[in-house]
Parts: sequence; C-alpha cells; structure tokens
Amino acid sequence: MTVRPLRREDADLELRFGLGLSEESRYSRFFGGVRFSPETLAALVNIDFTRDVALIATTAVEGKETPVGVARYVLLPPGDAAEFALTVADRWQGSGIGRLLLGRLVEIARERGLRRLWGETLATNAPMIGLAARLGFTARAHPQDPTLRVLERDLHDEMAAFVGRQPGAPETEA
Repeated sequence: MTVRPLRREDADLELRFGLGLSEESRYSRFFGGVRFSPETLAALVNIDFTRDVALIATTAVEGKETPVGVARYVLLPPGDAAEFALTVADRWQGSGIGRLLLGRLVEIARERGLRRLWGETLATNAPMIGLAARLGFTARAHPQDPTLRVLERDLHDEMAAFVGRQPGAPETEA
C-alpha cells in the first residue's frame, strides 16, 4: 500500500477510482450524483499544495497500480481551518485505509498550523462517524440539514490528539 500526494498526472487513477465506486459510495461522498466531466476531473487532480492537500492510497492488483482511497482537505478563510473529504473503494472499506488516510490528513493539517479540521457526512454513515470518533472528531447535527452530521476536530486539543494516535502505526510518505 502506498499513500502519496495526488498529482495532476493521476487523472486516470482518479477517474477509475470514482467510476469504480458503488452508487451508494458515490452518493455518500458527493451527496448525490456526480458526472466525471473533464472539468470535474481537473478540479479533483489540480491541487494547490501550498493551501490544500489531496492524498491517494494505491496498491498493486494484478501488477497494475490500483486506487483504493482518496482523502483531501481544502483550506477555508481565514486560513486556520479546512474541510476534509474521504472515500475508500467499496472492496477496501473496513480494512484500515480510511483511518490511515484521515490520520495522515490530521497530521499534515497540524504540521501546517491549522486549528480545525471538519467535514460533513450522511447521518446514516455510521462507519464514517465511528472512524472519525476513533480519531478524536466530534459529531453533531448539521445546523441546516438533519440528514447530515458535521465531524469536527480541534487540532490543538491534546486529548483528541491522544485518542487519534495509533501506537506502532506504519509511517507513510505524503
């Protein structure tokens, strides 16, 4: 398993990843249908790493690099918080890839001095809510949409940092 920054030249991997998601997983990630137009694909892979972060987890399947997870965050004004998104390929859900990717996003955000990381998920997405809780995030009802939950972590909260730490976890390059 490799976790690395998602690059512009990874458009084919991002497209295969998105098209390979089940309808349910695609809905959970995008809260509805998404069309992988050239513009959408360009927006997903053209990352300004001075502000934002996008990571891809890949593994070799039958000798071919195969995307199994993508995580990203987008910096929000005034620049001390970011919104994250995380998707793991259906076949690989429950295998620890989500924890690895979200944990790495938290590390990068803290290293860059961000104070808060947050995201939204469907209220019915118990696996995502559980994963976030294990990494020190809190879940609360979305103020405008009862079908959503807001997942939030104060990156300067030492207890949350302790909860999110996984002893003996392998280091990854990202």
